[in-house]
Amino acid sequence: MQVKPGALRALSKAVLCVALISSLQGCVAVVAAGAVGGAMATADRRTLGAQTEDKSIALKADTRMGSIVGDAGHVNVNSYNRKVLLTGEVRDEAMKRKVEAEVREISNVENVINELIVSGASSYTSRSSDTLITSKVKISLADKKTVSATSFKVVTERGTVYLMGLVTQREGNIAAQVAQGVSGVMRVVKLFEYISEEDLRSMQPSQAQAQPQANA
Repeated sequence: MQVKPGALRALSKAVLCVALISSLQGCVAVVAAGAVGGAMATADRRTLGAQTEDKSIALKADTRMGSIVGDAGHVNVNSYNRKVLLTGEVRDEAMKRKVEAEVREISNVENVINELIVSGASSYTSRSSDTLITSKVKISLADKKTVSATSFKVVTERGTVYLMGLVTQREGNIAAQVAQGVSGVMRVVKLFEYISEEDLRSMQPSQAQAQPQANA
């Protein structure tokens, strides 16, 4: 069954709103998680194989971080289409290099973007703020009619928003503008894998027909 873009956008926005409210209350949103997960997987531009491998990569990397970093840092691992983003804090440059080398050894990893900084671990307050910013960026993207919010992966670390996804140049520029306009965002980093408008039309015909060619 094909999910209509308008319906998917409304569903995405509703779920993101629930997630935002839950983060403010210190809860985890679990209502309708199964249905939403299915819709999101259908709209994801990655192949099912890539989605599965990304989950496996992140799990394996997180497992290895305990023995490398321990209590001497705080490392977040995010994988999108086999490209791994490392954010957080580590004790020194040697640990930073060690973390990257360890992740590169994981099967199916195509590239590692190392954004770790040498610093003490961030506070709970800082991480909570980053979670809130991520939620607000996702909601803002869901509000934007010229892009598909489900095509972007949003990661926030110390007020810097990293945007990942398989998107066109037009979509990437719009998403960056949207993220930059969210309160609390200090910097936006685009880590996109670009596709052409023709590629987009072939991947999601109904969605592409609904999108204007000019920048919003």
